[in-house]
Amino acid sequence: MFRIIGFLLLGALSVADARAASGDTAVLRAQQAYAARKPANLERAAREVPDDHVLAPYLEYWRLMLASRTEDGRIADFLARYPGSRVAELLRADWLKSLGAREAWSVYRAEYPRLARPDAAHQCYAHRAEWAVGDRSRQREAVALWFTGRDMPSACSPLFAQMMDAGLIREEDVWRRLRLALEAGNPNVARVVAQALPVAQRPEASLLDQASRNPARFLGARRSGGAQRSEREIALYALDQLARHSSDRAEQALRGWLPHFTVEERGTAWARLATWAARRHEPVALVWFQQAGEEMANDFQREWWARAALRAGDWQAVRRAIDSMGEAARMQPAWRYWRARALQEAGQRVAANALFLALSREHHYYGQLAQEELGAVMQAPVINIKMGGDDIAAIARHPGIARALALRELGLRHDASQEWNWATQAFSDAQLLAAAELARRNEWYDRAIYTAERTRDQHDFELRFIAPYRELAREAARDNGIDEAWVFGLMRQESRFVNVARSSVGASGLMQIMPATARWIAQRLGIRRFDPDEMRDPARNIQFGAYYLRHVQSTLDGSPVLATAAYNAGPSRAQRWRDTRPMEAAVYIESIPFAETRDYVKKVMSNAMYYAMRFGQPSVLLKDRLGTIPPRRIAIAAAPDPDASLELGESDD
Repeated sequence: MFRIIGFLLLGALSVADARAASGDTAVLRAQQAYAARKPANLERAAREVPDDHVLAPYLEYWRLMLASRTEDGRIADFLARYPGSRVAELLRADWLKSLGAREAWSVYRAEYPRLARPDAAHQCYAHRAEWAVGDRSRQREAVALWFTGRDMPSACSPLFAQMMDAGLIREEDVWRRLRLALEAGNPNVARVVAQALPVAQRPEASLLDQASRNPARFLGARRSGGAQRSEREIALYALDQLARHSSDRAEQALRGWLPHFTVEERGTAWARLATWAARRHEPVALVWFQQAGEEMANDFQREWWARAALRAGDWQAVRRAIDSMGEAARMQPAWRYWRARALQEAGQRVAANALFLALSREHHYYGQLAQEELGAVMQAPVINIKMGGDDIAAIARHPGIARALALRELGLRHDASQEWNWATQAFSDAQLLAAAELARRNEWYDRAIYTAERTRDQHDFELRFIAPYRELAREAARDNGIDEAWVFGLMRQESRFVNVARSSVGASGLMQIMPATARWIAQRLGIRRFDPDEMRDPARNIQFGAYYLRHVQSTLDGSPVLATAAYNAGPSRAQRWRDTRPMEAAVYIESIPFAETRDYVKKVMSNAMYYAMRFGQPSVLLKDRLGTIPPRRIAIAAAPDPDASLELGESDD
């Protein structure tokens, strides 16, 4: 009897498994039909999916997205049935834009507060909806949308026109946005913005084109005619373009234009030249920042003023630059740390220690450096909070987490990650840790790290700094004579241990190796008939990455900081960013011109500290791990740049 029941149960389970597998296949076909915008194919696939399938909400969402956005009743019903879900947010965002385009303001006003993440178009529609009923209580927020150098959605144009008619956007505000557009390198936006100026004052399109194509020629030819404001604004843009490539030529051109500029325009011009010079590590930058004056610079420029002062060892200027920043910039960990260092250099140890103490409680690069500045102060041991099986099982039953795991199983990685992020956004620390452990058990390493990093008071650093592929990395580090913790710190930053990761420029695998670099390494290792697809193999990828890391370190005076910068931006750049004298490594890192590489090096070196602790390595200070950057040498051994797409001004802040 029991044997018969057992067979019946096994049969039922087999049928259920087959049904689930069939449903998964149908969901995948439905997604492909949705991506190809083929409603008929989507409907055929959807009929094969059980009503209780975990991804049933996605099927309905795809159907609605391919239908008319005017089916307000169907959409409202969907939103009511799946409140708080990611698909509800996506559909609501799309529907609101349809409502706004139709000027269905009463429905828009009722639905807009439920949208969690409005974009610029939503905000503009919301303000238009308010104005439609005479509500101008948020007109200050509406005006703030105008002041941007980027293009704005067409939904904002009627709002801006309304505010101009009401006198809320004045002529001076138009000039301000025009300058923001040119400063951001968006001359096409500037042309559109200029249409709001009186015809006689508008910049000539031909002059703007000339300044874009050949800024030196424009500045030389127009020098005597710079009395009109439109030409002066174009001249400021041309100076900025010229300064990208040559400080000397830009300075010469500026001196010819100084008599035609107002005091404010002179300060703006000097600040722009100073910023480009600082990003090229030219000593003249500090002189030009002084000529600009503190009130003439924006926070981006003030940050480069501080970096130039750091490289020069001018701690008084470091402090002045930081103190002149706005509160948001000044409160960033970087500038809190360097302000404390400047106070320390000035002998104000008590004030410095107060800043160091607050920073030392934060778990990042600057927190580690700040802790070390406090000296032999006992730090509380890291406690790794572990969640029990019941906690993890409860998280696995969460609808959003279940959908995320199902999407990942189908290979829909982007949707899976976004669903996971959405589901965990309001989790408590305990829930985050349970979710991170669930992700780790499913070998979803990037979500495990992402989720564990978001805890506020309870932490599990073993989850933040997971160590998959340990044997492969240990062997590669040993074979190349480099630090295993450093290899893991870099691998974590490169790919978050996603083996299928591929960057926009073609780097692939755990250590994100470019095809050209992979071929070069294969040749150096004597590997014949090498295929770049081999970078998908974790063992080969880690072997190649560790070899390249060792190579660039050996050609850059053994500095792990220079090697890490070279791994991201190329050996020639890492070399070029050095000075002719020894430099504190933290200062070198802070003054790297590319924001991406600057952040990368900080995180890799910080990661290595945590991995060293996890692996039980002898205690070493981060400051000692960073070391000192030796003076620049004339040449280094040739090696391919892993990312030749990085150029000054294209990959910066």
